[in-house]
Amino acid sequence: MNLLQEVIAHVLWVSVLAAPIAFSQPAETPKSPTWPNIVILYADDMGYGDLAIQNQESKIPTPHLDRLAREGMRFTDAHSSSGICTPSRYALLTGRYHWRKFHGIVNAFGDSVFAPERLTLPEMMQGQGYRTACIGKWHLGWDWKAIQKPEAKQIEINGKKRGSAADAFDWSRPIPNGPLAHGFDHYFGDDVPNFPPYTWIENDRVLQVPTVPYVPDPKPAEGAPEGRPGPMVAGWKQDAVMPELTRRAVQWISEQKSSDTPFFLYFPWTSPHAPIVPAKAYHGKTRAGGYGDFVHQSDAHAGQILEALDAHGFRENTLVIFTSDNGPEHYAYPRVRDFGHRSAGELRGLKRDIWEGGHRVPFVIRWPGVVKPGTVSKALIGQIDLMATIAEIVGHELPDTAAEDSQSFLPILKGAANATRDTLVHNTYADKFAIRHGSWVLIEAPNGQHSRVPKWVMEAESYETNAHPAALFDLNDDLGQRENRFAEQPDKVLALRARLKEIRERGFSAPRLLEKR
Repeated sequence: MNLLQEVIAHVLWVSVLAAPIAFSQPAETPKSPTWPNIVILYADDMGYGDLAIQNQESKIPTPHLDRLAREGMRFTDAHSSSGICTPSRYALLTGRYHWRKFHGIVNAFGDSVFAPERLTLPEMMQGQGYRTACIGKWHLGWDWKAIQKPEAKQIEINGKKRGSAADAFDWSRPIPNGPLAHGFDHYFGDDVPNFPPYTWIENDRVLQVPTVPYVPDPKPAEGAPEGRPGPMVAGWKQDAVMPELTRRAVQWISEQKSSDTPFFLYFPWTSPHAPIVPAKAYHGKTRAGGYGDFVHQSDAHAGQILEALDAHGFRENTLVIFTSDNGPEHYAYPRVRDFGHRSAGELRGLKRDIWEGGHRVPFVIRWPGVVKPGTVSKALIGQIDLMATIAEIVGHELPDTAAEDSQSFLPILKGAANATRDTLVHNTYADKFAIRHGSWVLIEAPNGQHSRVPKWVMEAESYETNAHPAALFDLNDDLGQRENRFAEQPDKVLALRARLKEIRERGFSAPRLLEKR
């Protein structure tokens, strides 16, 4: 062996000896941060006073939601963006006031309210590596025209063209521009419980073709059926909707147990929205009639979700949010007289109103290890704030074109005493706006009413007719909005009007965007 061969042999021998050392100390790969699973339970038409833990005179037991509140933080000054369904859902999922785009609901077979470029909360979660699912009431529109037959005609009811016949659609085709197009990996639901088509939709296809016209079944326990005409699956039972949605949500949670991927579940209920159809097992279980039974059943469904999280080991690393899309329906007025239950609690107004009862909603967050159990916060927050809050939790930097009105309240969840938001705009329809700043609220209209108020309610509650063009209240000492301070506080009125005008015209109100001006 010559000298060169000896050198090569030596180098190879050293390499062999060093090899085990090299393999025993591999370079570390960066680890993803441990982010919580997030579950949103979104009630439909459930009032501020329907959550028993914040209404001492409630006639409806809500033990599971009360326990959630005791294990987390309950907000007493939380608000939906609107007093009706679709706009509030849009605002929650975009972090943007609904009125910057629209005011009304998506009607039967209506188009999507989302612009293609609009970043949604589930899209943000997908971008952070989350599995996402929406199970329940969508009510944000689809592209139904894509499956509608060219020759389709509307059916006539009582001499008027209303609704579509079952054969107006090609049900074998996928329905575009629904939940899957806006950030959800999975969808299951019936879109809207009192709108056609009355059938189950999974992802973007119906599971069973609707072949018959809508017939309400069973008879509502309270109020009217409120079903819009249109195609229905034969034998469709509306009291079976919430139980099946809950079963599917529990099943989806169980399917996540074998994965290390965090998940985001948006579970928008179809209850206690009309038709008020509690399952037979819940009939007569409360002292507030059929509606009370339906709320009590809804609470039980919340309990099933919480139990599923516990059973599969998700409890400690799951942030659970419970809230409602708006205040209670107009049936709440006779409920006060007939059962002594106040669905809006001490608040004035109901669904559709810009009185507090139309948009101040129950709001609870449980996050073990972060949120101190049994905390009650008086901080002013809006559902539009969920997007910025969750973005901060999962480390997502929101672009300037998204969540324009969202403000993170993560510091409050972590125990900060000071409120993060001081101003919020209230609105349902285009003709009436209100602005909240501190404890003051200015209703830029003679009243905040849209839902009809019976004469006996006006008298029993000592509500007076407003003689002024607007109404001003200090909620610190007048939560029921009875004492109009408009005439005695002209400077306050002018300041609030100017602030409302600025927010409406500016196009955004999020602090991160204001700082860039």
